[in-house]
Amino acid sequence: MKRAVLFAVLAELCAVGLTAAAAWLITRAAQQPSIAALGLAIVAVRGFALCRGAFRYVERLTGHDAALRATAARRGTLFDALVRQRATYRDGDLLTRLVTDTEAVQDLLIRCLLPAATAVAVSAATITVSVVLLPATAPVLAAGLVLGGVLLPAVAAWTARGSAVAEARARLASAALDLVDGADDLAVFGAVDAARDRARGHAADLAAAERSVALVSGLTAAAGVLVQGLTAAAVVLVTVRSGADFVLVAVLGLTAAAAVDAVLPLVEAARRLVDLRPATARTRAVLAAPDAVTTATRPGPISLRGVRVVYDRPAVDGVDLDIAEGRSVAVVGASGAGKSTLLHVLAGLTAPHEGTAALPPSRALTQDAHVFRTSIRANLTLARPDATDTQIAEALRLAGWHEPSWDIDSDGQLSGGQRQRLLLARALLADPPVLLLDEPVEGLETDLADAVLSGVLAARAGRTTIVVTHRLAPLHLVDEVLVLDEGRVVDRGPHRVLVDRPGPYRDLWLSEVLSEGQCRAVHERGRQVAPHHRTPLHDGEPAPQ
Repeated sequence: MKRAVLFAVLAELCAVGLTAAAAWLITRAAQQPSIAALGLAIVAVRGFALCRGAFRYVERLTGHDAALRATAARRGTLFDALVRQRATYRDGDLLTRLVTDTEAVQDLLIRCLLPAATAVAVSAATITVSVVLLPATAPVLAAGLVLGGVLLPAVAAWTARGSAVAEARARLASAALDLVDGADDLAVFGAVDAARDRARGHAADLAAAERSVALVSGLTAAAGVLVQGLTAAAVVLVTVRSGADFVLVAVLGLTAAAAVDAVLPLVEAARRLVDLRPATARTRAVLAAPDAVTTATRPGPISLRGVRVVYDRPAVDGVDLDIAEGRSVAVVGASGAGKSTLLHVLAGLTAPHEGTAALPPSRALTQDAHVFRTSIRANLTLARPDATDTQIAEALRLAGWHEPSWDIDSDGQLSGGQRQRLLLARALLADPPVLLLDEPVEGLETDLADAVLSGVLAARAGRTTIVVTHRLAPLHLVDEVLVLDEGRVVDRGPHRVLVDRPGPYRDLWLSEVLSEGQCRAVHERGRQVAPHHRTPLHDGEPAPQ
């Protein structure tokens, strides 16, 4: 940015110098001197014209390069912070912060910093030239520069409605995402029209705020042109009254106009700065938010102390947990007991509202994990770009993927069970020191689900593994089972101990055994009845009794 500022100042000084040299050349040529007397001015005009374009090109190149690099760096930093705070923002807010707010860095550098630095340098240079050529014009030029570079920007900033525009844009983004992502739910509850009307209202508010900003911008731009003209006229008047010849009158008058023109971009810069304040404030708030989750840089134990996460009601309520490195733990419980929320805390995706969490780096398979619209192989190698075919095949085998090929388009071709196994294979391929699995076999048939989960637990090879599941049969392979109810740990211990001891885990185990026994009995009965029944082959043919 220092190089960009330097070349921006040089470009503007060349523009002012070009105006002054051209004014001197034209007015001096009217006096019909010898061509030799005009030679230096001709060269100066050509030099200033060529250098202005070259310096402007280099300024744009270096300035935008620096701004884009700064934006990319800020977006990465903001993304890391938003991942840790994901549960505290809606999708529309996340989109606004990650896209629109980070672009504020680019605007601050290009549209605010560069014009300000250029205006200061050009103002100092032109006032110095005025003092040298005709000191009486310096106060007049300084007054015009103050009006155009200080007073008008202050008025523009005072009348700007940047916060209203930013807030209206954020509300519209949230409403638009609600319409898109929640279309099915809105249709079921008959709320599509209400949601659409709400979005239209936000769009109208945004349009009204932007019209107000445009009106102020137009008025301040007109005032800037007026200040420029009055400053040039005042400098001409002072120069004429001093008795200077018309060559100096033209040079000083047009130089004054060019100098004020160089500071007028500060009006837009001030308005833009006001617009960017809410975005920069939101960005600073995200980056400054305390991180209740401590993530270690190396593998190690997991420790939770008094962790509490509250939504409408406590999802996790006062959980204390210590998991040594290399152990395996299963988390079970009824639906809504807080299992997924606890796993999100362990993954660092949800910060505890109370308590502390010390976590090693981990890889989490959550229920909302994303499958991209590309090949299965590309989806897998996101976890490990340098994975070999053998490693990919082994991860797919452990996940129970028995399809003939994994190089197919996943868009609309994957069933729920295939999608779940693909996501499980991706988590296994990453080979993390800590593996967190949220219902990894959901959607699979019972026998296949038990086989896949048993294979994953048996092949963990010392890896710390925490799995949330409704399937209890394979849990004899884990070191410890935690039973959650209403966000609290109500029972814990090895599987073989818990099934022999009256308690909530034994109740869940007996319920699963009885349920599977009834299903198997119905299945066996169906197999016995099926050979004695067939559907009619032709119209009118009776079915056998």
